[in-house]
Amino acid sequence: MEIDLIFKIAAIGIIVAVLGQLLKHSGREEQAMMTNIAGLIVVLMMLINEIAVLFDTIKNVFGLW
Repeated sequence: MEIDLIFKIAAIGIIVAVLGQLLKHSGREEQAMMTNIAGLIVVLMMLINEIAVLFDTIKNVFGLW
């Protein structure tokens, strides 16, 4: 795993947290929740490739390929 991926995930987390707090304080709790869910989906989509690489590596190491 590259360090860039960790920084990208951290940046997305910070942005989503700030947006969520701003929306909550302005009385838009539903939009804050949707922002949190959207941030989670973006991070999960970024991790799908890394998980696929992990499974391929495990298959190769144990000769399951």
